[in-house]
Amino acid sequence: MDKTKKLTLTALIAAITTVSSSLIYIPVGFAKIFPIQHFANVLSAVLLGPWYAVFQAVISSTLRNMLGTGSIFAYPGSVIGAFLAAILYTKTKKLTFAALGEVIGTGILGAMATYPISILLLGQEATLFGFIPAFMISSFTGALMGYGLLKVLIRNKAIGGMLDENSTYNRGL
Repeated sequence: MDKTKKLTLTALIAAITTVSSSLIYIPVGFAKIFPIQHFANVLSAVLLGPWYAVFQAVISSTLRNMLGTGSIFAYPGSVIGAFLAAILYTKTKKLTFAALGEVIGTGILGAMATYPISILLLGQEATLFGFIPAFMISSFTGALMGYGLLKVLIRNKAIGGMLDENSTYNRGL
Protein backbone atom coordinates (compact mmCIF):
# COMPACT_ATOMS: atom_id res chain seq x y z
CA MET A 1 0.00 0.00 0.00
CA ASP A 2 1.48 3.34 -0.95
CA LYS A 3 1.85 6.33 1.36
CA THR A 4 -1.18 8.15 0.00
CA LYS A 5 -3.46 5.18 0.68
CA LYS A 6 -2.01 4.74 4.16
CA LEU A 7 -2.50 8.42 4.99
CA THR A 8 -6.04 8.30 3.62
CA LEU A 9 -6.91 5.23 5.68
CA THR A 10 -5.29 6.81 8.74
CA ALA A 11 -7.39 9.96 8.30
CA LEU A 12 -10.53 7.91 7.72
CA ILE A 13 -10.02 5.86 10.89
CA ALA A 14 -9.26 9.03 12.87
CA ALA A 15 -12.37 10.74 11.49
CA ILE A 16 -14.67 7.83 12.32
CA THR A 17 -13.13 7.61 15.78
CA THR A 18 -13.61 11.33 16.38
CA VAL A 19 -17.21 11.41 15.17
CA SER A 20 -18.22 8.36 17.17
CA SER A 21 -16.66 9.80 20.33
CA SER A 22 -19.68 12.04 20.81
CA LEU A 23 -21.90 8.95 20.74
CA ILE A 24 -20.06 6.24 22.65
CA TYR A 25 -18.15 7.00 25.85
CA ILE A 26 -18.37 6.19 29.53
CA PRO A 27 -17.56 8.99 32.01
CA VAL A 28 -15.52 7.73 34.96
CA GLY A 29 -14.59 10.52 37.36
CA PHE A 30 -12.74 13.18 35.38
CA ALA A 31 -11.72 10.75 32.62
CA LYS A 32 -13.81 9.60 29.70
CA ILE A 33 -13.54 5.94 28.82
CA PHE A 34 -13.72 5.48 25.07
CA PRO A 35 -13.52 1.89 23.71
CA ILE A 36 -13.79 3.01 20.07
CA GLN A 37 -10.30 4.58 20.31
CA HIS A 38 -8.86 1.22 21.31
CA PHE A 39 -10.80 -0.47 18.51
CA ALA A 40 -9.27 2.04 16.07
CA ASN A 41 -5.81 1.52 17.55
CA VAL A 42 -5.92 -2.23 16.90
CA LEU A 43 -7.21 -1.72 13.36
CA SER A 44 -4.58 0.85 12.47
CA ALA A 45 -1.81 -1.13 14.20
CA VAL A 46 -2.54 -4.20 12.11
CA LEU A 47 -3.48 -2.54 8.82
CA LEU A 48 -1.05 0.39 8.78
CA GLY A 49 1.91 -0.21 11.10
CA PRO A 50 3.41 1.59 14.10
CA TRP A 51 3.91 5.14 12.85
CA TYR A 52 0.53 5.43 11.18
CA ALA A 53 -1.16 3.90 14.25
CA VAL A 54 0.52 6.49 16.49
CA PHE A 55 -0.37 9.26 14.03
CA GLN A 56 -4.02 8.12 14.06
CA ALA A 57 -4.04 8.07 17.87
CA VAL A 58 -2.62 11.61 18.07
CA ILE A 59 -5.04 12.96 15.47
CA SER A 60 -8.04 11.34 17.16
CA SER A 61 -7.00 12.48 20.64
CA THR A 62 -6.37 16.04 19.45
CA LEU A 63 -9.66 16.31 17.59
CA ARG A 64 -11.60 14.79 20.50
CA ASN A 65 -10.00 17.31 22.87
CA MET A 66 -10.73 20.22 20.53
CA LEU A 67 -14.36 19.13 20.22
CA GLY A 68 -14.75 18.60 23.95
CA THR A 69 -15.47 14.88 23.68
CA GLY A 70 -12.13 13.74 25.04
CA SER A 71 -9.78 14.55 27.86
CA ILE A 72 -6.04 15.17 28.20
CA PHE A 73 -5.79 11.55 29.36
CA ALA A 74 -6.49 10.43 25.80
CA TYR A 75 -2.91 11.07 24.72
CA PRO A 76 -0.79 8.75 26.88
CA GLY A 77 -3.19 5.83 26.70
CA SER A 78 -3.99 5.91 23.01
CA VAL A 79 -0.47 6.63 21.79
CA ILE A 80 1.26 4.04 23.96
CA GLY A 81 -1.43 1.46 23.23
CA ALA A 82 -1.36 2.00 19.47
CA PHE A 83 2.43 1.84 19.37
CA LEU A 84 2.71 -1.33 21.48
CA ALA A 85 -0.09 -3.03 19.53
CA ALA A 86 1.63 -2.25 16.23
CA ILE A 87 5.08 -3.31 17.42
CA LEU A 88 3.80 -6.62 18.80
CA TYR A 89 1.84 -7.30 15.62
CA THR A 90 4.84 -6.40 13.45
CA LYS A 91 7.08 -8.81 15.35
CA THR A 92 4.64 -11.73 15.62
CA LYS A 93 2.05 -11.25 12.82
CA LYS A 94 -0.60 -12.45 15.30
CA LEU A 95 -3.80 -10.51 15.93
CA THR A 96 -3.86 -11.73 19.52
CA PHE A 97 -0.62 -9.90 20.24
CA ALA A 98 -1.94 -6.71 18.65
CA ALA A 99 -4.96 -6.80 20.96
CA LEU A 100 -2.77 -7.69 23.94
CA GLY A 101 -0.40 -4.83 23.09
CA GLU A 102 -3.33 -2.40 23.11
CA VAL A 103 -4.56 -3.64 26.49
CA ILE A 104 -1.11 -3.57 28.11
CA GLY A 105 -0.07 -0.33 26.40
CA THR A 106 -3.22 1.58 27.27
CA GLY A 107 -4.57 -0.30 30.27
CA ILE A 108 -1.37 -0.45 32.26
CA LEU A 109 1.37 1.74 30.77
CA GLY A 110 -0.97 4.50 29.55
CA ALA A 111 -2.80 4.54 32.87
CA MET A 112 0.49 4.86 34.73
CA ALA A 113 1.57 7.69 32.39
CA THR A 114 -1.69 9.48 33.18
CA TYR A 115 -0.88 9.73 36.89
CA PRO A 116 1.71 12.54 36.62
CA ILE A 117 -0.55 14.41 34.19
CA SER A 118 -3.38 14.40 36.70
CA ILE A 119 -1.10 15.82 39.37
CA LEU A 120 0.78 18.38 37.25
CA LEU A 121 -1.97 19.70 35.01
CA LEU A 122 -5.07 19.19 37.08
CA GLY A 123 -3.54 19.64 40.51
CA GLN A 124 -5.50 16.66 41.74
CA GLU A 125 -4.14 13.86 43.79
CA ALA A 126 -5.11 10.56 42.30
CA THR A 127 -4.08 7.09 43.22
CA LEU A 128 -1.64 5.65 40.74
CA PHE A 129 -3.67 2.51 40.35
CA GLY A 130 -6.99 4.36 40.24
CA PHE A 131 -6.73 4.78 36.48
CA ILE A 132 -5.75 1.20 35.68
CA PRO A 133 -9.15 -0.50 36.16
CA ALA A 134 -10.99 2.06 34.03
CA PHE A 135 -8.33 2.06 31.31
CA MET A 136 -8.18 -1.76 31.35
CA ILE A 137 -11.93 -2.15 30.90
CA SER A 138 -12.01 0.34 28.06
CA SER A 139 -8.95 -1.00 26.27
CA PHE A 140 -10.01 -4.62 26.67
CA THR A 141 -13.46 -3.89 25.25
CA GLY A 142 -12.09 -1.92 22.28
CA ALA A 143 -9.26 -4.38 21.58
CA LEU A 144 -11.71 -7.27 21.62
CA MET A 145 -13.94 -5.44 19.13
CA GLY A 146 -10.96 -4.73 16.85
CA TYR A 147 -9.72 -8.31 17.12
CA GLY A 148 -13.18 -9.63 16.27
CA LEU A 149 -13.61 -7.38 13.24
CA LEU A 150 -10.15 -8.21 11.89
CA LYS A 151 -10.79 -11.96 12.31
CA VAL A 152 -14.04 -11.65 10.35
CA LEU A 153 -12.39 -9.54 7.63
CA ILE A 154 -9.52 -12.01 7.28
CA ARG A 155 -11.81 -15.04 7.26
CA ASN A 156 -13.94 -13.49 4.53
CA LYS A 157 -10.88 -12.29 2.61
CA ALA A 158 -12.24 -8.74 2.74
CA ILE A 159 -8.89 -7.07 3.35
CA GLY A 160 -7.07 -9.11 0.73
CA GLY A 161 -3.34 -8.57 0.68
CA MET A 162 -3.31 -5.54 2.99
CA LEU A 163 -1.73 -7.55 5.78
CA ASP A 164 1.00 -8.86 3.49
CA GLU A 165 1.58 -5.41 2.00
CA ASN A 166 2.12 -4.08 5.50
CA SER A 167 4.97 -6.43 6.22
CA THR A 168 8.15 -5.20 7.84
CA TYR A 169 9.95 -5.18 4.48
CA ASN A 170 7.28 -3.14 2.74
CA ARG A 171 6.72 -0.48 5.37
CA GLY A 172 7.78 3.00 4.47
CA LEU A 173 6.80 6.39 5.75
